[in-house]
Amino acid sequence: MLPRPHADQPATRAEDDHHGLARRRLLLGGTGALLSLALGGCLSDSGVPLAGVTVQDLAGKPVDLESIKGKPTLITFWATTCPGCIKEIPHIKELHEKYASQGVNIVGLAMSYDPLDQINTMVENKDMNYTIWQDKDGLAAKAFGPVRVTPTTFVLDREARIEFQKIGVFDTERVEKILDRLTASS
Repeated sequence: MLPRPHADQPATRAEDDHHGLARRRLLLGGTGALLSLALGGCLSDSGVPLAGVTVQDLAGKPVDLESIKGKPTLITFWATTCPGCIKEIPHIKELHEKYASQGVNIVGLAMSYDPLDQINTMVENKDMNYTIWQDKDGLAAKAFGPVRVTPTTFVLDREARIEFQKIGVFDTERVEKILDRLTASS
Protein backbone atom coordinates (compact mmCIF):
# COMPACT_ATOMS: atom_id res chain seq x y z
CA MET A 1 0.00 0.00 0.00
CA LEU A 2 1.32 3.44 -0.87
CA PRO A 3 1.49 5.80 2.10
CA ARG A 4 -0.47 9.04 1.83
CA PRO A 5 1.08 12.21 3.18
CA HIS A 6 -2.15 13.15 4.94
CA ALA A 7 -4.82 10.60 5.84
CA ASP A 8 -7.60 13.08 5.26
CA GLN A 9 -6.59 13.67 1.60
CA PRO A 10 -8.31 11.68 -1.16
CA ALA A 11 -6.32 8.89 -2.83
CA THR A 12 -4.27 9.80 -5.86
CA ARG A 13 -4.68 8.14 -9.24
CA ALA A 14 -1.46 6.15 -8.66
CA GLU A 15 -2.84 4.85 -5.34
CA ASP A 16 -6.15 3.90 -6.98
CA ASP A 17 -4.28 2.10 -9.78
CA HIS A 18 -2.13 0.27 -7.23
CA HIS A 19 -5.16 -0.83 -5.19
CA GLY A 20 -7.04 -1.88 -8.34
CA LEU A 21 -4.07 -4.00 -9.42
CA ALA A 22 -3.85 -5.58 -5.98
CA ARG A 23 -7.58 -6.42 -6.06
CA ARG A 24 -7.25 -7.97 -9.54
CA ARG A 25 -4.28 -10.08 -8.41
CA LEU A 26 -6.21 -11.26 -5.37
CA LEU A 27 -9.24 -12.13 -7.49
CA LEU A 28 -7.16 -13.97 -10.09
CA GLY A 29 -5.25 -15.83 -7.38
CA GLY A 30 -8.49 -16.87 -5.70
CA THR A 31 -9.96 -17.97 -9.03
CA GLY A 32 -6.82 -19.99 -9.72
CA ALA A 33 -7.01 -21.63 -6.30
CA LEU A 34 -10.67 -22.56 -6.83
CA LEU A 35 -9.90 -23.94 -10.29
CA SER A 36 -7.08 -26.02 -8.83
CA LEU A 37 -9.43 -27.43 -6.23
CA ALA A 38 -12.04 -28.20 -8.86
CA LEU A 39 -9.56 -29.93 -11.14
CA GLY A 40 -8.08 -31.70 -8.16
CA GLY A 41 -11.50 -33.22 -7.64
CA CYS A 42 -11.36 -34.48 -11.23
CA LEU A 43 -8.09 -36.20 -10.43
CA SER A 44 -9.54 -38.19 -7.57
CA ASP A 45 -8.86 -41.81 -6.75
CA SER A 46 -12.38 -42.93 -7.60
CA GLY A 47 -12.08 -42.69 -11.38
CA VAL A 48 -14.67 -41.69 -13.95
CA PRO A 49 -18.03 -43.36 -13.25
CA LEU A 50 -18.27 -45.54 -16.37
CA ALA A 51 -20.60 -48.28 -15.08
CA GLY A 52 -23.81 -48.30 -17.08
CA VAL A 53 -22.55 -45.78 -19.65
CA THR A 54 -23.11 -47.01 -23.18
CA VAL A 55 -21.87 -45.45 -26.41
CA GLN A 56 -22.17 -46.85 -29.92
CA ASP A 57 -19.67 -48.02 -32.50
CA LEU A 58 -19.67 -46.88 -36.13
CA ALA A 59 -22.20 -49.56 -37.04
CA GLY A 60 -24.60 -48.27 -34.37
CA LYS A 61 -24.02 -51.21 -32.01
CA PRO A 62 -23.83 -50.49 -28.27
CA VAL A 63 -20.45 -50.48 -26.51
CA ASP A 64 -20.10 -50.51 -22.74
CA LEU A 65 -17.73 -47.62 -21.99
CA GLU A 66 -16.49 -49.50 -18.95
CA SER A 67 -14.69 -51.76 -21.45
CA ILE A 68 -11.82 -49.24 -21.53
CA LYS A 69 -10.90 -50.06 -17.94
CA GLY A 70 -7.84 -52.21 -17.43
CA LYS A 71 -5.70 -50.28 -19.93
CA PRO A 72 -4.36 -46.73 -20.05
CA THR A 73 -6.68 -44.72 -22.29
CA LEU A 74 -6.58 -41.51 -24.25
CA ILE A 75 -10.13 -40.45 -24.97
CA THR A 76 -10.98 -37.31 -26.86
CA PHE A 77 -14.47 -35.88 -27.23
CA TRP A 78 -14.73 -34.43 -30.72
CA ALA A 79 -17.12 -33.25 -33.42
CA THR A 80 -16.93 -33.38 -37.20
CA THR A 81 -17.52 -29.61 -37.41
CA CYS A 82 -14.82 -28.69 -34.87
CA PRO A 83 -11.64 -27.18 -36.43
CA GLY A 84 -9.52 -28.00 -33.36
CA CYS A 85 -10.73 -31.60 -33.45
CA ILE A 86 -9.76 -31.95 -37.09
CA LYS A 87 -6.36 -30.39 -36.34
CA GLU A 88 -5.77 -33.06 -33.66
CA ILE A 89 -6.52 -36.08 -35.88
CA PRO A 90 -2.96 -36.54 -37.22
CA HIS A 91 -1.57 -36.32 -33.67
CA ILE A 92 -4.05 -38.86 -32.35
CA LYS A 93 -3.24 -41.17 -35.27
CA GLU A 94 0.45 -40.94 -34.35
CA LEU A 95 -0.32 -41.67 -30.70
CA HIS A 96 -2.33 -44.71 -31.79
CA GLU A 97 0.55 -45.96 -33.95
CA LYS A 98 3.01 -45.50 -31.08
CA TYR A 99 0.97 -46.76 -28.12
CA ALA A 100 -1.64 -49.27 -29.33
CA SER A 101 0.95 -52.05 -29.36
CA GLN A 102 1.69 -51.18 -25.73
CA GLY A 103 -1.93 -51.79 -24.77
CA VAL A 104 -3.17 -48.19 -24.74
CA ASN A 105 -6.76 -47.51 -25.79
CA ILE A 106 -6.93 -44.54 -28.16
CA VAL A 107 -10.56 -43.47 -28.53
CA GLY A 108 -12.26 -40.66 -30.40
CA LEU A 109 -15.72 -40.17 -28.90
CA ALA A 110 -17.95 -38.16 -31.23
CA MET A 111 -20.53 -35.94 -29.58
CA SER A 112 -24.20 -36.88 -29.53
CA TYR A 113 -25.19 -34.17 -32.02
CA ASP A 114 -22.94 -35.57 -34.77
CA PRO A 115 -24.92 -37.84 -37.13
CA LEU A 116 -23.42 -41.32 -37.45
CA ASP A 117 -23.19 -41.10 -41.26
CA GLN A 118 -21.24 -37.83 -40.98
CA ILE A 119 -18.88 -39.44 -38.43
CA ASN A 120 -18.32 -42.43 -40.72
CA THR A 121 -17.57 -40.15 -43.68
CA MET A 122 -14.96 -38.22 -41.70
CA VAL A 123 -13.37 -41.42 -40.38
CA GLU A 124 -13.00 -42.65 -43.94
CA ASN A 125 -11.83 -39.31 -45.40
CA LYS A 126 -9.27 -38.70 -42.64
CA ASP A 127 -8.18 -42.36 -42.42
CA MET A 128 -8.75 -42.34 -38.67
CA ASN A 129 -7.00 -45.55 -37.58
CA TYR A 130 -8.04 -45.48 -33.93
CA THR A 131 -11.28 -46.48 -32.23
CA ILE A 132 -14.17 -44.15 -32.96
CA TRP A 133 -17.42 -44.27 -31.03
CA GLN A 134 -20.39 -41.96 -30.75
CA ASP A 135 -21.77 -40.68 -27.46
CA LYS A 136 -25.29 -41.16 -28.84
CA ASP A 137 -27.17 -40.24 -25.66
CA GLY A 138 -24.61 -37.81 -24.20
CA LEU A 139 -24.12 -40.03 -21.13
CA ALA A 140 -20.34 -40.29 -21.58
CA ALA A 141 -20.04 -36.49 -21.75
CA LYS A 142 -21.98 -36.31 -18.47
CA ALA A 143 -19.80 -38.95 -16.83
CA PHE A 144 -16.65 -37.01 -17.71
CA GLY A 145 -17.63 -33.70 -16.33
CA PRO A 146 -19.88 -32.83 -18.22
CA VAL A 147 -17.99 -32.23 -21.46
CA ARG A 148 -19.51 -29.34 -23.39
CA VAL A 149 -16.60 -28.11 -25.52
CA THR A 150 -14.70 -29.96 -28.24
CA PRO A 151 -12.04 -31.05 -28.38
CA THR A 152 -11.75 -32.18 -24.78
CA THR A 153 -9.16 -34.84 -24.13
CA PHE A 154 -8.53 -37.10 -21.15
CA VAL A 155 -5.78 -39.55 -20.35
CA LEU A 156 -6.94 -42.22 -17.91
CA ASP A 157 -4.98 -44.80 -15.99
CA ARG A 158 -6.04 -48.47 -15.88
CA GLU A 159 -8.70 -47.72 -13.26
CA ALA A 160 -10.20 -44.87 -15.32
CA ARG A 161 -8.71 -42.24 -13.01
CA ILE A 162 -7.99 -38.99 -14.83
CA GLU A 163 -4.27 -38.35 -15.23
CA PHE A 164 -4.65 -35.47 -17.70
CA GLN A 165 -7.47 -33.30 -18.95
CA LYS A 166 -7.35 -30.60 -21.63
CA ILE A 167 -10.04 -28.49 -23.23
CA GLY A 168 -8.81 -27.47 -26.67
CA VAL A 169 -5.93 -28.86 -28.68
CA PHE A 170 -3.61 -30.85 -26.40
CA ASP A 171 0.18 -30.77 -26.10
CA THR A 172 1.36 -34.02 -27.73
CA GLU A 173 4.69 -34.11 -25.87
CA ARG A 174 2.97 -33.80 -22.50
CA VAL A 175 0.49 -36.55 -23.37
CA GLU A 176 3.33 -38.81 -24.56
CA LYS A 177 5.16 -38.36 -21.24
CA ILE A 178 2.03 -39.37 -19.34
CA LEU A 179 1.41 -42.38 -21.60
CA ASP A 180 5.08 -43.39 -21.28
CA ARG A 181 4.73 -43.32 -17.49
CA LEU A 182 1.46 -45.28 -17.56
CA THR A 183 2.83 -47.94 -19.91
CA ALA A 184 6.10 -48.26 -17.97
CA SER A 185 4.17 -49.24 -14.84
CA SER A 186 2.67 -52.35 -16.44
